[in-house]
Amino acid sequence: MSEIVSDASNVAACVSNTVAENVTASSPIGVFDSGLGGLTVAREIMRNLPNERIVYFGDTARVPYGNKSKNTIVRYSRQIVRFLKTQNIKAIVIACNTATALAIDEVREMAGIPVIGVIEPGAKMAVKATANKKVGVIATRATIHAMEYTNVIHRIDPEVKVLGQACPMLVPLVEEGWIHDRITDEVILRYLDDLLEHGVDTLILGCTHYPLLRSEIRKLIGDKITLINPAYETAIELGQMLEEKGLSNTTPRNLSEPHPYRFYVSDDAGRFTDFANSILPVDVKTARIVPIEEY
Repeated sequence: MSEIVSDASNVAACVSNTVAENVTASSPIGVFDSGLGGLTVAREIMRNLPNERIVYFGDTARVPYGNKSKNTIVRYSRQIVRFLKTQNIKAIVIACNTATALAIDEVREMAGIPVIGVIEPGAKMAVKATANKKVGVIATRATIHAMEYTNVIHRIDPEVKVLGQACPMLVPLVEEGWIHDRITDEVILRYLDDLLEHGVDTLILGCTHYPLLRSEIRKLIGDKITLINPAYETAIELGQMLEEKGLSNTTPRNLSEPHPYRFYVSDDAGRFTDFANSILPVDVKTARIVPIEEY
């Protein structure tokens, strides 16, 4: 089921930092991604911050971001932030590694509210986890080429060697539902072969789809390599950030109040809700379609 949000141009024209002045601890968190993968981040927020409300936007009309330029991703991200701010959000989570790598500075500059991406929390945990100072990163081509995981890790510990591997075929395999499939296993091993040869002891799942392959990756590489799930680390760091800023929602939701999670997409709401219901701990009945290019 879907519904089109049709008043984009009028609402977008009114967006300014005055929206941020109206937020309270009970205001929702805005979460956005290039499409479906960011739902793994939303899932971790739901699990670890159960009192928080969420407004999720998936840019399903323009996915994937991993093969687009920085200028394009910055433009997309700005449009999405303008829309999310009409929802009176109190913070923004960029639940997309590519958008985090290429647009987080621009988002922070325009948002007027706290912003967190998925790269820094995952990078911090990888530095803590590695014993031999060899960290692997699997991600989209754009995330690997941006080298943001490497940059963040080296700011923390310059001695850590970071090896990146672009894995463009994994996202379509996940979205096709081929998670437990021989073909997917073969693709994973093909991508990871070089990282394993170099002896990494820590592996960052640097695309939000990849946590859905965690059990398959673990089965294939064994227990000696630590897997870092940036979606989980982001939810934990988000909770800490909200608490520090006095924005944590400490009031449990009244069962009589409306659904605490709202979902918006730029296209194909039916496919989105099908995927969301396959991975989220809540029932997603509808996603509203937003003409995001108007923002």
